[in-house]
Amino acid sequence: MSKRSARSLVVAGLAAVALTACTSNTPKAEDTADKAPANQAAVKNDEPGKKVKIGFSAPAADHGWMGAITKATQAEAKKYSDVELVVAEGTNDVNLQISQVETFINQKVDAIVLLPFDGAALTPVATKAMEAGITVINVDREFDSSFAARTTVLGDNHGMGVSAGTYICDQLKGKKDAVVAEIAGIDSLPLTQDRSRGFKEALADCGLKVSNRVAAEFTVESGEKAAANLLQAAPKIDAIWNHDDDQGVGVMAAIKNSGRKEFFVVGGAGSANVMRDIKSGNSLLKATVIYPSTQGADGIRLARLLVQKKALGDLVEVEVPRTVRLYAPVVTKDNVDQYLPTAFES
Repeated sequence: MSKRSARSLVVAGLAAVALTACTSNTPKAEDTADKAPANQAAVKNDEPGKKVKIGFSAPAADHGWMGAITKATQAEAKKYSDVELVVAEGTNDVNLQISQVETFINQKVDAIVLLPFDGAALTPVATKAMEAGITVINVDREFDSSFAARTTVLGDNHGMGVSAGTYICDQLKGKKDAVVAEIAGIDSLPLTQDRSRGFKEALADCGLKVSNRVAAEFTVESGEKAAANLLQAAPKIDAIWNHDDDQGVGVMAAIKNSGRKEFFVVGGAGSANVMRDIKSGNSLLKATVIYPSTQGADGIRLARLLVQKKALGDLVEVEVPRTVRLYAPVVTKDNVDQYLPTAFES
């Protein structure tokens, strides 16, 4: 069995688990004629309980994905009458974000959902909050100490690369001389390195490689510049993976200006405008790989469960997991309607 086949089986298994999961610590009822509805367990965990005051801090919403994180977090908190959300102004100033967490500590919040601008820099103050008895949920950018958070919610950067590479392998099946290009994000970031590593591994499994690679900076301007350089350097391309749909706006502008149409493009992160292009069927964009903008919203749910001493359902373990890593599915014309409702605008 090839690694790609094995990976497909694992993904299928994970999908099956996801479909059967619900948020409850109530044991599964026996299969009887008068058993409770399937959603009863979820409803029980959603019933109002102890009042939970949650502080939320994240970087500035200067990027479509980041703006969606904050918006989804606030929307999720509003669903619960027992949740009071205190939102700090988004900032890329590490010292200001540290100060925001200090304020939450002084306010004696029950929990803090924190997407740090810099995980390492926010580790000491997050640890201080934990030592003060406050439940900390670390979102997306990891702290460098396990003592700094009770639970961490992560996207799967390596998995994004694997998903993108696997999709491209499937589309270029049998074309061993295919030219595959990659437009990465900021090369110095671990998340970019993880995405590129997964992409390289998936391509290698079907006998392909990254023939041309450039890096942008997650902005429209940098995406356009990087793509223009790529197109000039590579006279023939069969497929392009662009790591980020926000910088993808610039990437697609450069492609349009070049007049070239011999390749297809796969995006990354999962923006609504890219999904609309995919759905139209009239674009070189054929797919995008999700990097969930629901991580903050998931953090709200987990913080509430932890403070109220509840747990995730359908797990034998009675506690909320230490780490929740979200899946990186590929969105195509066939399944785009499933993902559009939670997509963000670039």
